[in-house]
Amino acid sequence: MRILVVNPNTTEAMTESIAKSAREHASPGTEIVPLTPLYGADGIDCNFESLLSAVAVMDRVTTYDEPYDAVVMAGFGEHGREGLQELTDVPVIDIAEASAHVALMLGRRYSVVTTLARSIGAIEDRLLTAGLADRCASVRSVGMGTLEFDQNPEAGMAAIVEEARRAVEDDRAEVICLGCGGMAGLDTAITEALGVPVVDPVAAGIRLAEALVGLRLSTSKVSTYAAPEAKTIIGWPLSERLAL
Repeated sequence: MRILVVNPNTTEAMTESIAKSAREHASPGTEIVPLTPLYGADGIDCNFESLLSAVAVMDRVTTYDEPYDAVVMAGFGEHGREGLQELTDVPVIDIAEASAHVALMLGRRYSVVTTLARSIGAIEDRLLTAGLADRCASVRSVGMGTLEFDQNPEAGMAAIVEEARRAVEDDRAEVICLGCGGMAGLDTAITEALGVPVVDPVAAGIRLAEALVGLRLSTSKVSTYAAPEAKTIIGWPLSERLAL
């Protein structure tokens, strides 16, 4: 089984970190192929950067020229998942939805701990659209941007633990979801600090992708996610033009 794991930003170090977590949690025999967009922002903290990344991720996946069995989008609730579902015939997993699905199997209420406060609305919208919002106790911010977190992991870790503690004590959360692909690999340390299940979103995405492939299930093409109708699209794929 081959799974594409796509970092929505252009920071290679973050792609490597995401890939490390994906490989640690993948089953034997699963090949993890990390992909980084060829253009876009080096960190995603707003709608503009997220929408730009959606185009870049779709471009990167559709121009990958080897067979693959599933795609894991390693941006927490970033735009583009629906478009990629239309463009591919394999399962496409968004890590925000994957981590919430897993959390609902582990406790009555869950909270998400993410980067900047401005990301809260986008995550809430993604969970609402996916039908996962009713049992979300809160979405909390550590007040650090994606790149800042990547550059200062110790401060980021302390901030995550503090916000997760508040989610458990004040919001009655029973499970914590790490709300950024760049937080992959921190789940064990936070579980030890707080004594509650902590869901690594990349790990959840990989395992759910494996499950769907193993069940021989993929996105329904009967209506909503049917392939786009044939139209003249100027300048697509963009990456081919960049290579000229």
